Amino acid sequence: MDKRIPVTLLTGFLGSGKTTLLNKLLHNPAMKDTAVIINELGEAGLDQIFANSQTSKTIESEHIADNTVLLSSGCLCCSLKNELADTMRDLFFKRSLQAVPEFNRLVIETTGMADPGPILANLMNEPVIESVYRLDAVVVTIDAAYGLQQIETQKEALKQAAVADVLLITKSDTATPEQISALQAKLSAINPNATQQFVLHGEIDPMQIIDVGLFDFASKQANPQRWLRAPASGFSAAKKGTLPPAPAHDDVHTFTVYLPKPMAWADFRNVILKLCQVHGENLLRLKGILHVEDAPAPLAIHAVHFTPYPPTLLEGWDEDEPISRIVIIGKGIDEQAVRDMLTQF
Repeated sequence: MDKRIPVTLLTGFLGSGKTTLLNKLLHNPAMKDTAVIINELGEAGLDQIFANSQTSKTIESEHIADNTVLLSSGCLCCSLKNELADTMRDLFFKRSLQAVPEFNRLVIETTGMADPGPILANLMNEPVIESVYRLDAVVVTIDAAYGLQQIETQKEALKQAAVADVLLITKSDTATPEQISALQAKLSAINPNATQQFVLHGEIDPMQIIDVGLFDFASKQANPQRWLRAPASGFSAAKKGTLPPAPAHDDVHTFTVYLPKPMAWADFRNVILKLCQVHGENLLRLKGILHVEDAPAPLAIHAVHFTPYPPTLLEGWDEDEPISRIVIIGKGIDEQAVRDMLTQF
């Protein structure tokens, strides 16, 4: 079991209901033992997150450290003042020194115009950050009425949808059935491996978006199939390393590469490094499950743009067939070149 603190990245385009969702999450007792880094506060301080909110009158808070408050729900709330890595390190050091209550999860809220790629890379590049935190999931809010238009006209909205693990469709009461259907079809085409859920007025069980990644927080066990959403079944009908290519939508698409035989991790690691170097500009996200010859259990791998993440050993988890699979999410990426690189063994 990976004992690092799981991180949920919460993002969404401007006006997509992200702040409403965050308000409800902060008020929920299920968020106890969760720290939240809020990134859209400007000069107004932490109180701004509750402005113009029905929950603002009922949430009590206690200032316990610089730019950090403890809410009555048990959620620890911290505003981003400098670089994200600095804030994450500072929060962990305060936790270690017991200057803030111990937290077991971290949620990072981003600005509506944020490209999630650099933020994800931030989690991978910093040695201290990588040693104490791990990415659990990317959660994206999308407006039911305007989401389709935003994806088609705003590159940030497109990238947010493409790298998501969970897509939250908000404000469905303001959209027509035709708008919702068109949006869902678009999201499925861009990111077929992400789950889609409807959220009205920010109401959602926090456990639907937290601890939904590689490890199940309650059972302490790895759940790679839930994380990857690319089952080994269906491989037999395809040739080595191939699947029917997914259609490109706005130059962003997802495809899965299957590898039927275990390989040496030392060799494959060099391939991943080269893939990131050659295709990093167009590689929005890579994640996969590898069966390797020189490890006691499968490995979970993850990369964003030019940055590969250290592999995670999936102890206690095995499959009937040792079929490795790698999900690639790219924008303008050369799919055949990537497939050739990954299947050279």
